[in-house]
Amino acid sequence: MSKRKIRIIDVTNRDGVQTSRIGLAKLEKTIINMELDKMGVWQSEFGFPVTRHERNYLNANLELVEMGIIRRIRLSGWIRAIKDDVIKAFEKVPDIKYANMSISTSKQMIKGKFRGKMGWEDIIENMTSAVKTGQDLGLSAIGVNAEDASRTSLPKLLRFASAARDAGADRLRYCDTLGFDDPFSIYERVGTIARETGMDIELHCHNDLGMAVACTVAGSKAAVDAGVNAYMNTTINGIGERTGNADLASCILAIKKSSGFKDNYKLDSRIDLKRIWKLANYASRCFEIPIPISQVAIGENAFAHESGIHVDGALKDHRNYELYNHDEVGRGHVEEIETGRQITTGEYSGIKGFKNMTGRYKIRFKSDEEARDILEAVRYANVHTQKPVTEDEIMFIAKYPNQAKKIMTVIPWDGVTVPEMMR
Repeated sequence: MSKRKIRIIDVTNRDGVQTSRIGLAKLEKTIINMELDKMGVWQSEFGFPVTRHERNYLNANLELVEMGIIRRIRLSGWIRAIKDDVIKAFEKVPDIKYANMSISTSKQMIKGKFRGKMGWEDIIENMTSAVKTGQDLGLSAIGVNAEDASRTSLPKLLRFASAARDAGADRLRYCDTLGFDDPFSIYERVGTIARETGMDIELHCHNDLGMAVACTVAGSKAAVDAGVNAYMNTTINGIGERTGNADLASCILAIKKSSGFKDNYKLDSRIDLKRIWKLANYASRCFEIPIPISQVAIGENAFAHESGIHVDGALKDHRNYELYNHDEVGRGHVEEIETGRQITTGEYSGIKGFKNMTGRYKIRFKSDEEARDILEAVRYANVHTQKPVTEDEIMFIAKYPNQAKKIMTVIPWDGVTVPEMMR
């Protein structure tokens, strides 16, 4: 078995939130980072350092890292592979240590997107300059994204990857931006890049043809078979632009349970799949997107049996009709639903109702003044998310009020002149 590993880089907080018609509040993104950390995910692409409204959220999350609250996961930013953007990223988020830098590489993108403003040599120059600038400013590790890699000629991809490696990049992100690859083509292409360059490879696959998970898994296999580490880009519940990205739970289970992978390929040992049920349901609530009944591991029918033959077999030994047990993905508990009197917390809540709720969560305050201060932050959380505030969110606010307030503070016109008609 190869000593090379397959690790997870979850991009829910970057690619997932780019999805049309949906989004996450900064507090929700923070809770997701913390849950991904507890789950043992290697890295979270937590946002855009150049974007003004992300600044407080990104800096507060890095504070949580320094405080030891977010303990193991690496928080990485997404930056265009342009020197000026890298400089701006450090101006807004000076303590960032990890980043992926992205630029388009395909003939289609060069012609149809850049429209003469940038040619192939410009792409190489911009990318290498951005990587070197990031190193000079203090980045500890850099991934370089070849956007639309699956529609880029292999010779050009090899040159791009080699230039990134020589400039100091740690990984190449192979982006199947339009879901164009199939498992066989991506295996061949990624294997060639890995063998020729010796670079670790990230697999970033979209689901336009329904093969995001299959291509992510096949590309990871190619990288490991070629002697380098593989990094699977995932999103929780497969949320992503257009038809989505590779689903986090599905990718992990494919490596752990499928016939060609289990016992033959080494998934990051920190992964605790028992936390996926809670995380998937929290993300579903935040995105306001129901989990499909047949969703891998998480859907209501994932462990449901009705046919007589199947029921008989499952009752005798669940392995007859289940490839893995429900408790392996954090299921099996009985969920209680309150049907009587309910006290919820929102933007107009009072101190008595708030104390009643926090008492159930076993939160203790030093004084009424402290309780009122936390209540005020929880009120803002309700305004911030436009949803009832969850137990985990309230617990976070109560434990780390300074970071919570920073996360929920957005300054949209910082340094921007407001037009006369809007004053």
